[in-house]
Amino acid sequence: MSPKLFTANPAGRLVSLDVFRGITIAAMVLVNNPGTWSSIYWPLEHAEWNGWTPTDLVFPFFLFIVGVSITLAFARRVEEGSVKRQTDGVTVNFVVTDTAKVIPVVYTGILPDLFKEGKGVVAQGKLSNDGVFRADEVLAKHDENYMPPEAADALNQADKARQTVLVQ
Repeated sequence: MSPKLFTANPAGRLVSLDVFRGITIAAMVLVNNPGTWSSIYWPLEHAEWNGWTPTDLVFPFFLFIVGVSITLAFARRVEEGSVKRQTDGVTVNFVVTDTAKVIPVVYTGILPDLFKEGKGVVAQGKLSNDGVFRADEVLAKHDENYMPPEAADALNQADKARQTVLVQ
């Protein structure tokens, strides 16, 4: 059975891109450490002025990989009245704003409990050609005094246990 090089694996990574990235990094190491600098094999040298050698392709390949695999993250507020849930029950469209600009966001998944309109949000994903930010992860921002209920209960129980020990 041949490997599927152009499909996403379960972690959401493209195997073909990982292979290309590995080859490019190996080429970067090779052209930057050719052994002895006094006698370099010609494909490992840069072209003098015009033309190109295989070495001259390593950096453009690297830039291509960076452009394809870049993930963006931003923190803004969810615009009031912008949250729209699609019929599949897990896809949500909303708009984030910094009061000057707006960015439409699409997210498929379960939103955090603290996600609300008018509140802060951190989204991580990729900006598509149509100007829509396709989020892979959405986190709700909260103030520094917030504590999850489970943590608050655990602290209260520990405090009660400590007071019981002190009383005895």
